Amino acid sequence: MASTKPKAAAGAVSSSDMPIDYRTIDRISGPLLFVRDIERAAYGEIVEITLPNGERRQGQVLDSRKGLAIVQVFGPTMGMDVETTAVRFMGKVATLAVSDAMLGRVFNGLGEPRDGGPRIISDKELEIVGNAMNPYSREEPSEFIQTGLTNIDMMNTLVRGQKLPIFSGAGLPHNQIAAQIVRQAKLRNSSESFAVIFAAMGITSEEANFFLKEFESTGALERTVVFLNLSSDPSMERIITPRMALTTAEFLAYERDMHVLVVLTDMTNYCEALREIAAAREEVPGRRGYPGYMYTDLATLYERAGKIHGRKGSITQLPILTMPADDITHPIPDLTGYITEGQIVASRDLQRRGIYPPIDVLTSLSRLMNQGIGKGRTRDDHRGVADQLYAAYATGKDQRALSAIVGEESLSEVDRIYLKVADRFEAEFVGQRPDEDRTIDESLAIGWSILSELPEAELKRLKPEFIQQYYQRTKAA
Repeated sequence: MASTKPKAAAGAVSSSDMPIDYRTIDRISGPLLFVRDIERAAYGEIVEITLPNGERRQGQVLDSRKGLAIVQVFGPTMGMDVETTAVRFMGKVATLAVSDAMLGRVFNGLGEPRDGGPRIISDKELEIVGNAMNPYSREEPSEFIQTGLTNIDMMNTLVRGQKLPIFSGAGLPHNQIAAQIVRQAKLRNSSESFAVIFAAMGITSEEANFFLKEFESTGALERTVVFLNLSSDPSMERIITPRMALTTAEFLAYERDMHVLVVLTDMTNYCEALREIAAAREEVPGRRGYPGYMYTDLATLYERAGKIHGRKGSITQLPILTMPADDITHPIPDLTGYITEGQIVASRDLQRRGIYPPIDVLTSLSRLMNQGIGKGRTRDDHRGVADQLYAAYATGKDQRALSAIVGEESLSEVDRIYLKVADRFEAEFVGQRPDEDRTIDESLAIGWSILSELPEAELKRLKPEFIQQYYQRTKAA
């Protein structure tokens, strides 16, 4: 195919080693620019866009083929026109200047300060796409992270290096849960450095103010790096925000030997931005209009969690997503569940009954729980207590459903005990104050107190030595 010489902007430098300003925009579709007559454009290459009034915006190459480059604009496309808007391909991919000074700072979704502080100046710049972690170099997660929430620490334990999402719904207090975890998360019996990266995508100004107030008032901001993309910000910025957060996490974990917890909320807004881009590119839609590559895209984010052999640091992920119509089979939670190592599911029924945090332990799961609990990590009776509580609560819920039909008086004495155990489990074990930070020992003590309601013969999932050590003492108390 014969090459076509691009039409350069007036005054542009035409030297082959300098960027050229192109004024060959074919069309503008939503957040995308279609630029023709481009000889070379790399996937992910950063683009500088100059508007007719001199304003400059940034973008990124999404696709390049047959002399056409599709550019995703980080911002609105208002004010752009196909005749006078200039596009410059910078010859580099998106990077983030990283430094220890980022701790305690608040940035927007593109990594620019939004707290009034100075820009981060560093000779260390990392590509935000990150590097794929060689599976052979991965170290198996095996250390307990204490969140201070009993139903997570006891029943769905978070392990260092794990990716454990929270599946919530509209109106449920997932933001409050996220803020509480950021405040309280810690390494048990360890003096190692611990940091939190908090990235919010598409949240309202009210929600952003809530998070910032929580972090500042409790002192959690000192060990936290915050990236905020508001609902009023360009949706395309949401594609960049989690990558900025994870790049910062990789720097702190693998170059500063810190243990990092990354909280990403709301991944549903991120996926909606993906769908918006796919629609603008006129791609063939997949399930419910989401792009067919959404699984792969989510994996590029979630798989950046983990531990590496020979490195002291680690990255643990706690993504939060709101399930449309509370549908756990929706593509976003469905694909997320395939990639991550379990899920924590918020319950609307518990929320209606005033229980906080409204987490349903029976539908939740932590696939790496066994690797982070037990002797030397939590306590040697942890697994048995959790199993017995699962069984007792499930039985109690069955009796609750039965009593609604036949009446509580028709139940046997043991069945009524299970009914009481289920009530106490929800009120005392699952339920706690939003400012209550329980240690794992306190959580275990509550568990034993509830199990002591049951006859000893019913404790079939606990070793006799544990029953002898904890059951009698708790029951006597």
